[in-house]
Amino acid sequence: MKVLSLTQPWATLICLGAKKIETRSWKTSYRGTLLIHASKSYPKWAKETAAEEPFCSALRIESKREGVGIWSYSYPDLPRGQIIGRCVLKDCIRTEDVAGISFEEMEFGDYADGRFAWILEDGQFLPQPISAKGSLGLWEFTYSPVTELAGW
Repeated sequence: MKVLSLTQPWATLICLGAKKIETRSWKTSYRGTLLIHASKSYPKWAKETAAEEPFCSALRIESKREGVGIWSYSYPDLPRGQIIGRCVLKDCIRTEDVAGISFEEMEFGDYADGRFAWILEDGQFLPQPISAKGSLGLWEFTYSPVTELAGW
C-alpha cells in the first residue's frame, strides 16, 4: 500500500479527519488509499505549533469523539515512527484552484502559489500503530496485517 510520512501534529490531524487537505510542493497522479505514517522526528517548532490555535483545539475537540482509537492526545507525546492510520486521496490540484476552505484548514497547510493540494477523505486511525521507518515521497509498505486491514 502507498504511505505518506508526515511530521506531527499533521499526521494525527489527518487521521482525526480534522485536516482534509495536505499541501505539498509536488503533485501525484496516485488516487486511492494512503496509509499515514507519523515521522520519527518531531522538531521543537512543530511541538510549538501543535500547542497553538487552531491546532491544540482541533486535537482536543476531535480527541473527545467516541471510538477514535488513538493512544495519546498530549501534543508533546503524539505517536512517532509509526503508521498510525489511513485516508483516501481523492484528488490533487493546484493550491491556486482551492476555494471555500475553513480558517482551520488554511492554518493546517501552506497554500502558496505553485504548490499542490491533496484532497483527502475518510481519515481513520489503525486499531494499533505499526512501527515503520518513513521515507520521502509516497512509499510502499507491504506488511500483511496492514493489507488485511485495508478495507476497514
